[in-house]
Amino acid sequence: MTTGFPGIDPATARAEIDLAAFRGNLAAIQRHVGDSRLMVVVKADGYGHGMLACAREARIAGADWLGVATPAEALALRDDGDSGLILAWLYGPDEDLTDLVAADVDISAQSLDQLSRLAAAAATAERRARVHLKIDTGLSRNGARPQIWPDVCAAAAEGEAAGALHVVGIWSHFAAADEPGHPATDRQIDAFVDAEKVARGAGLQPELRHLSNSAAALVIPEARLDLVRIGIAAYGIDPAPGIAASVGVDLRPVMTLRAQLINVKELSAGDGVSYGWTWVADEPTTVGLVPLGYADGVPRHAGNAARVGWRGGQAPVRGRICMDQFVVDLGPQPASAADEVIIFGAGDLGEPTAADWATWCGTIGYEIVTRIGPRVRRVFRNAGEPDAQAG
Repeated sequence: MTTGFPGIDPATARAEIDLAAFRGNLAAIQRHVGDSRLMVVVKADGYGHGMLACAREARIAGADWLGVATPAEALALRDDGDSGLILAWLYGPDEDLTDLVAADVDISAQSLDQLSRLAAAAATAERRARVHLKIDTGLSRNGARPQIWPDVCAAAAEGEAAGALHVVGIWSHFAAADEPGHPATDRQIDAFVDAEKVARGAGLQPELRHLSNSAAALVIPEARLDLVRIGIAAYGIDPAPGIAASVGVDLRPVMTLRAQLINVKELSAGDGVSYGWTWVADEPTTVGLVPLGYADGVPRHAGNAARVGWRGGQAPVRGRICMDQFVVDLGPQPASAADEVIIFGAGDLGEPTAADWATWCGTIGYEIVTRIGPRVRRVFRNAGEPDAQAG
């Protein structure tokens, strides 16, 4: 099965998504976190892996919750037939929240204005809005600052008393959970405990407390609370190098980016490659043309830095990454058009991983996979059976 925006023929280049690996990662994480429930985060098109397919697999794997950023993502899940618990948390001041409330999507709120808008949406939808109140414990993004938190809790309690709102949970987000020992972590846990006391003092009785992202779920057991939000780790990418291995959790990368070479040519010493001739051959060699570029999410920073998998080894990228293509150095081995390269994958065939590309490009694995664009078809392998759904 293939999906995606019209673009590159998947025989030429494709992103293979191993759904069995996805389910396996979730199972490994669930074993590790014990009784804490999983929210599988499928925002940003499932971190580039395909939101709808990954959401279905998360449910098959037993996930009680799905997490998304935007209302449109949540409603797309409902349109796909998902009737389970979903939380959406990022929306603008002019967005109408009525459809979310009507679709029984849980919604994050951090301010008096948002609570007022949710109450109005509830009145229009003729059902109570399910709300997760967010406290800013130190990340300084979304979330109520501690100074206004008592007012937010009081307003939420009034909304509950009026039958407009149901406060399902309180939550926050770590700033540095992927840096073990960072002083922000203990400060944020303490701030969250204080915020919960304020909420309960206002008469709220949230069913769920959630603070942990992938990194915290792996290495900060005291922060797992009732629910952990699993994003990048579900897709087999370590939140930071060595985090998962440090606690004995084996994650398998879910995406493998493959392409055929569409041109092969021999170069002589002194021949330059790609724009600006940032690489010049110092001896005769063979190069191959990969039909992917920065328009498809291949980082331009990878020029003369990254490598691809080829014939059980790795071939270096030569010259600048172009919009639709880049060049790799195949050395003295015979090669031909239609030979396959693996840009990144699980590493089983000697190819680099997304984490390797992140290191070469000075970024994080999250960016490598999420930026793979819609011209690259997602081809899904090893889908689960819906009737095997756990829970």
